[in-house]
Amino acid sequence: MNALQTAPQVTVIGAGIVGICCALALQKRGQQVRVVDKFAPGEATSFGNAGVLAECGCVPVNLPGFVRKVPQLMLDPQGPLSISAGYMHRIAPWGMSFMLNSRRGKFEQVADAMSSLLQDATERHVSLAADNAASEWVCASPYYYLYKDEADFRADSTAWQAREQRGITYDILQGEALAAAEPAIAEQYKYAVSLHNHGFSRNPEKLVKALAASFVSKGGEVIQADIRDILFTDNQPSGLLTHKGVLSINKLVVAAGVWSRTLAARLDRDIPLQSERGYHIEVHNPGVSLGKPIMYAAGKLVATPMEKGIRFAGLVEFAELDSLPNRDFCHRLLYHARRLFPQICLDDFTEWMGNRPSMPDSLPVISQSENFADVFYAFGHQHMGLTLGPHTGELIADLVSGRQPKIDLQPFSIRRF
Repeated sequence: MNALQTAPQVTVIGAGIVGICCALALQKRGQQVRVVDKFAPGEATSFGNAGVLAECGCVPVNLPGFVRKVPQLMLDPQGPLSISAGYMHRIAPWGMSFMLNSRRGKFEQVADAMSSLLQDATERHVSLAADNAASEWVCASPYYYLYKDEADFRADSTAWQAREQRGITYDILQGEALAAAEPAIAEQYKYAVSLHNHGFSRNPEKLVKALAASFVSKGGEVIQADIRDILFTDNQPSGLLTHKGVLSINKLVVAAGVWSRTLAARLDRDIPLQSERGYHIEVHNPGVSLGKPIMYAAGKLVATPMEKGIRFAGLVEFAELDSLPNRDFCHRLLYHARRLFPQICLDDFTEWMGNRPSMPDSLPVISQSENFADVFYAFGHQHMGLTLGPHTGELIADLVSGRQPKIDLQPFSIRRF
């Protein structure tokens, strides 16, 4: 590997679901594309997500009134939120901005913007998988939001009204109908929202790997290399300095998840991109069956049927990017798994932690660089990276090829910071 090699038309930094979708969309437009990442495709944050294709994700986490709930969430030993003591001062500015973005007017703007991104998300995934020999790993499916009773559902009325106003449709399952649909669920949960037009991946890692393999089979290139710096010639980005040498570049797409912050700072400006650490346990041989993914509202986590068992994923921890996983979070997931499925066998499970790339306004950056005409950004998708991968790829392909995107990308511009 050396600087004299011919650069492809586009280099994508990031081999997660967003980066690979960008690469495939660009390739489909006739571009010669290379993907570069420290990790193999699908082996970083994309490896361990909940696997849900959540078109209902137009509602951000920081709903109006969220600020009042933070102390309770923090103090609950089985709760979904933790901030390490030594990290409080580091996250304070981001946290303040996150809270300010929960104001009603801003909430509505964010929900509208996210709704535009989420249009036909499941259909886009199913189509992309079919075109790239990956259909084994994606399927359309209802997605359940699970509550104890109707009163608990009504307590979430702000979120459900926001979804309904943006075209999200659903059915209600209660009592015997719910028990018949998912008999392993604890009897105390008697009310579920069954969302239309959703889906899930049975193995997100294998999905990304299958898409990447298809990309390579069509002439794309994937290079596993640790990027140390961006090099400039005549004040324009011209190469990537890696631990293997220099890779020359022409057009550049930064889709490196939480690691995009350093690259964006080198090219444009420091972005308030925060690592929001999420966890999962995957239970093998659980002894119970699950047919559809479930958002367990009380535990703020998702249970998803996977190729090798049931994955319980979610929770939020704010800590240093490179700090060790907090095993207490895996214990919390085990606790909720038992509450949700009283007959589950938890003798055999694996644990995982990953870094969600989170923005204080809950919106990703899908944008052309402010400083360089040939640099583009696709990062900061928070909890929605898997869901939004295909559409993000299409939008980046529009920007790189000079086409007008079909939605307004102003809310996702890097210039908003």
